[in-house]
Amino acid sequence: MIIDIVNISDNELPKYETLLSAGIDLRAYLDDPIVLKPFQRVLVKTGLFISLRPGYEAQVRPRSGLALKKGISVLNSPGTIDADYRGEIGVILINLSDLDFEINSGDRIAQMVIAKHETISWKVVDKLDNSLRGDKGFGSTGK
Repeated sequence: MIIDIVNISDNELPKYETLLSAGIDLRAYLDDPIVLKPFQRVLVKTGLFISLRPGYEAQVRPRSGLALKKGISVLNSPGTIDADYRGEIGVILINLSDLDFEINSGDRIAQMVIAKHETISWKVVDKLDNSLRGDKGFGSTGK
């Protein structure tokens, strides 16, 4: 699939780091470094604008290495970029550690996965069909 992209940053275009990667890394595009304090959140711009086909979304997800090693995550994970959005891609980061974390322009801050989705219509009914699980939820299926 080919996706139209505008890149106003001085960073390279997002790319797959390995042949079978599902996500492409997003990089910060900043005038000045950001120091993210413990439990603080911030919107980090990327300098990227995309145009997706109908029926697709871009999902913004944490980078596993940042999450494990530094406690940095994407707050609304996965963040959704809709096919009709034409603004700059921003990433809402949160620092879940007890240490300050510095973000510099060009740093890999998140990953983006392009995913197909369905557009649905509702059918109002009086009763749902039965299933083995029924209405049991929140821990009802196991340990």
